[in-house]
Amino acid sequence: MGQFTHRAPESLGPLFGKVKEYQVETIVDTLCTNMLSDKEQLRDISSIGLKTVISELPPASTGSTMTANVCKKITAQLTGAIGKQEDVSVQLEALDILSDMLSRLGGTLYSFHSSILNCLLPQLTSPRLAVRKRAIIALGHLVLTCSGNIFSELTEHLLAELKRNESTSTTRTYIQCIAGISRQAGHRIGEHLEKIIPLIVQYCSVEDDELREYCFQAFESFVRRCPKEIDPHIPNVMGLCLKYITFDPNYNYDNEEEEEEEMMETENGEDEEQESDDEYSDDDDISWKVRRSAAKCLEAIVSTRHDLLQDFYKTLSPVLISRFKEREENVKADIFSAYISLLKQTLPIQSWLHASDATGKDDVPLTMLQNQVPNIVKALHKQLKEKSIKSRQGCFSLLTELANVLPGCLADHIPVLVPGIVFSLADKSSSSNMRIDTLSFLHVLLCNHQPEVFHPHIKTLLPPVVTCIGDPFYKITSEALLVTQQLVKVIRPLDKSCTFDAKPYVKDLFPGTLKRLKAADIDQEVKERAISCMGQIICNLGDYLSTDLQPTLKIFLERLKNEITRLTTVKALTLVASSPLKIDLRPILGEGFPILASFLRKNQRALKLSTLTALDILVKNYSDSLKPAMIESVLTELPALISENDMHVSQVAIMFLTTLAKVYPSSISKIGGSILAEIFQLVHSPLLQGGALNAIIDFFQALVLTKTATMGYSELMKHLTAPIYSSSSAGASVTLHKQAYYSVAKCVAALSSACPKEAPGVVNQFIQDVKSPKSSSAVKVLAFLSLAEMGRTMNLSAQKELKTVILEAFSSPSEEVKSAASYALGNVSVGNLKEYLPFMLKEIGSQPKRQYLLLHSLKEVISSSPADALKPYVEDIWALLFKHCECTEEGTRNVVAECLGKLTLVNPSELLPRLKKQLSSGSPHARSTVVTAIKFTIADQPQPIDALLKGCIGDFLKTLQDPDLNVRRVALAMFNSAAHNKPSLIRDLLNAVLPSLYNETKVRRELIREVEMGPFKHTVDDGLDVRKAAFECMYTLLESCLDRLDIYEYLNHVEDGLKDHYDIRMLTFIMLARLSTLCPNAVLQRLERLIEPLRATCSTKVKAGSVKQEFEKQDELKRSAMRAVAALLTIPEVEKSPVMAEFSSQIRSNPEMASLFESIQKDSASLSTTESMDMS
Repeated sequence: MGQFTHRAPESLGPLFGKVKEYQVETIVDTLCTNMLSDKEQLRDISSIGLKTVISELPPASTGSTMTANVCKKITAQLTGAIGKQEDVSVQLEALDILSDMLSRLGGTLYSFHSSILNCLLPQLTSPRLAVRKRAIIALGHLVLTCSGNIFSELTEHLLAELKRNESTSTTRTYIQCIAGISRQAGHRIGEHLEKIIPLIVQYCSVEDDELREYCFQAFESFVRRCPKEIDPHIPNVMGLCLKYITFDPNYNYDNEEEEEEEMMETENGEDEEQESDDEYSDDDDISWKVRRSAAKCLEAIVSTRHDLLQDFYKTLSPVLISRFKEREENVKADIFSAYISLLKQTLPIQSWLHASDATGKDDVPLTMLQNQVPNIVKALHKQLKEKSIKSRQGCFSLLTELANVLPGCLADHIPVLVPGIVFSLADKSSSSNMRIDTLSFLHVLLCNHQPEVFHPHIKTLLPPVVTCIGDPFYKITSEALLVTQQLVKVIRPLDKSCTFDAKPYVKDLFPGTLKRLKAADIDQEVKERAISCMGQIICNLGDYLSTDLQPTLKIFLERLKNEITRLTTVKALTLVASSPLKIDLRPILGEGFPILASFLRKNQRALKLSTLTALDILVKNYSDSLKPAMIESVLTELPALISENDMHVSQVAIMFLTTLAKVYPSSISKIGGSILAEIFQLVHSPLLQGGALNAIIDFFQALVLTKTATMGYSELMKHLTAPIYSSSSAGASVTLHKQAYYSVAKCVAALSSACPKEAPGVVNQFIQDVKSPKSSSAVKVLAFLSLAEMGRTMNLSAQKELKTVILEAFSSPSEEVKSAASYALGNVSVGNLKEYLPFMLKEIGSQPKRQYLLLHSLKEVISSSPADALKPYVEDIWALLFKHCECTEEGTRNVVAECLGKLTLVNPSELLPRLKKQLSSGSPHARSTVVTAIKFTIADQPQPIDALLKGCIGDFLKTLQDPDLNVRRVALAMFNSAAHNKPSLIRDLLNAVLPSLYNETKVRRELIREVEMGPFKHTVDDGLDVRKAAFECMYTLLESCLDRLDIYEYLNHVEDGLKDHYDIRMLTFIMLARLSTLCPNAVLQRLERLIEPLRATCSTKVKAGSVKQEFEKQDELKRSAMRAVAALLTIPEVEKSPVMAEFSSQIRSNPEMASLFESIQKDSASLSTTESMDMS
């Protein structure tokens, strides 16, 4: 019977889908009545049944009325049962079920919220603590969905009760309740904190440890959930935490130096605070709970307030370090954890954004930490030999973090740390996790410190590590092999001379690793690490291995043949082949080379790349041991690797060919036409650029120097330019992309510089091409670009016709030819400033029609010439540019601005102040040119101008308040560039700049005008571009200066943007998606105001009969809004918000929105998988 009764309630779930609504209500009625019965068994079964029913009810969003009716029935019965207070176990079950229901279906019970609240509040004073606890949980679920009025009623009640303070026991409960509510719905309690905090602070001083513990738990939840509102109270809360983290009234820490055993025996005598006359026993001491909750609260403060780091190191760090001696293990773990949090906050941000900002303010916390390292080590090193495994693990994880944050900081402390490391590795009682933690700390330590500091200790460190290699547990073996690999680098560093004698240790290192390398049945990770470790041993100590070397290399050969280990083995062989010890690899090359060649056919991209690297180093270092047949086996595989589908693999393959051409020129005649054909194909591809293009240029230069027949200068030139010349003669156009012309021109110049004898002829040929009326514009463009690339490095002044030819081309009917000629003039001038620059300046002054093209040429000169060469001409150029900075043509002004900005970099201390002077110019055109010029002085790499810029960028940013609209727009563009490329320039100015920035996000009615177009009226918003620029700046600040923004103020403007013009809505949707990941809590607090505009966008209908663009535009908007919704849904706990729940149910029930949402979900899923695949 018993078993049956337990199975019965479970079968209710499936039954529910089958029966009609009124029958469900009957079932529920019966269950509710039985729940109140006297029979315990019946009660238990009914309550399980009710829970099943609740979990099976369809969610409210499906619009089923059944759910609502069932919930109302159950709720009425439950509140009755809870209120009666007759039988505690009935009450507990009822509270439990009510919590279940509120968490799943809170919104459906809307009409009952008030009666639920009235039923729950009295339970907080129930004589049974269990009842109070469950009532708190239920209230936590209620506050997620209840209305603002009910929430206020609840907080008013709690505040009133806290002030009354009837008994310590109820006060404890009320504080717990506030903490619970804040954890569940922190964004709602924020506005009441002003009143709550002083009360809780006051209760911290009551002599009741449990009460204090709850106070700190409440503080912790406020810190995590209401970051903005807690801000003014942080110093106060931190002070309390620091006071109570040392609160241990019944224990005397003075005799620390004595042995622990004695400590255990001494009793702490009577305790004054105890009212009773009994002996005070250790079991009654719960002060540790206070210390623990204070430590956890500190951790919350540290991990959320990056801006207070310096204060933390001043006040908090010393106190935490002094508490590392804590006697309670659990508390000690939390103290360690808080300190680790502090270290993690200090970790310098390694990213391109901050790389250029390395100097300055960020170093201060690191310096402060550096000074505290001796105290940290002093507090920890004794504990490394304690019995307690938990505290040893804590020490090691803290030290690991420390070594990561401040590499090298433990160098002076190695002697005191080594005994602790050896103890944990060798100690029989150490758990396997203990050993793994110790090994991983040792690995970090070895990686982050100079080899010399370990040399005195190798003798003691090595044996226990080698023992761990032989450990039966694979995780320990694997970690030990990693450490051994690092130790090998330490005992014999190859990059510097070192007096330490490594030879005696080879007999310890080698056999243990070899045994793991040979074993066939071990774990995959162990296999891989054994291969890497042995590779390192051969690379650094191969000359000590004598007869052991060859058999070991033979094992490598076996591992190459195995699919699972081949990639790791290729990497290990690359390491061995590049060793300065010139390891003899001949015995395995004959068999190994063809295997490597076959890997180039495999699909695994990482394997192809590693194999090419390995082959490259083998050809460089072992060319005399290679047979032509071996090389040919590789060459046959190469054509398939060179294609525009994978530029990186192509680049590495071409670099390998370059190595062959240099080291083994005789093999080049075997390069079939197929390889060259692929390379020419690549040169003509629109995707070729950067690394791959440079690789091809190097290859052509190496190739032409091998003087191989059929691959000489003229043949290569012919192939390079063929598509461009052939298209003009046959009349058929093989149109190449613009990028391909640049690539071909660069290759032509590279070949010509490798064969200087051929160059003059080619230059003549190009000049004739340009002059000939028969040449197509494609041929002329190529000719000019090639002359440009050659002229940059060669002096072409011998060509007397060049200037006239270029100037004539300036009036060509083809835009492409004009711009190529302008590019040519600029680059040819770089090769010979003396001859061309004065000529160019004269032309700019005298030829207003060609001015724009000539200024572009000047821009090339300024961008590509070395600063010293330009110095003599700076004054002339500057004067000329200033004549044109008020030009009415915006295009011309932009080129002038770029020239001015780049020229300023030549002599910043002199020229920057001149730009600044121009800010007071009366002409808005001149002001906008100057501000744009500043944009071009900001680069993402560190530069000499940075310090000067930092001093005066504030003056340039004042133009954000310029009366002229256009000046404000370019000022925003400049600000955006600074925020993106060099945030350090503007971080400290944000308080002054943000109000002007936010001011530009507002819609200005006075800038909107109506234009009549025939019968239609069309509105034009002249302020749109400025607003767009302002929102772009806001987006950039999210990435680079998030910690300096008041995110709530920021969100106000995002909200306005969500209701703005199409372009701006698109931008703010993206911002919203980014904000959901960067600061989810703030977004949660504003959810209600953010969802409305999203809902409006998603449900707009385009007027019938609109043009196609209008439909496409709306469709794009909806997609973008839906992406923002999808991002909001990733915020933890968002589904508990009633607005969000309602909106997502609306999406599900509307077929059009639902299908859009699904396609967005699919997109993001496929995106994340491709990203993870790319990493491999």
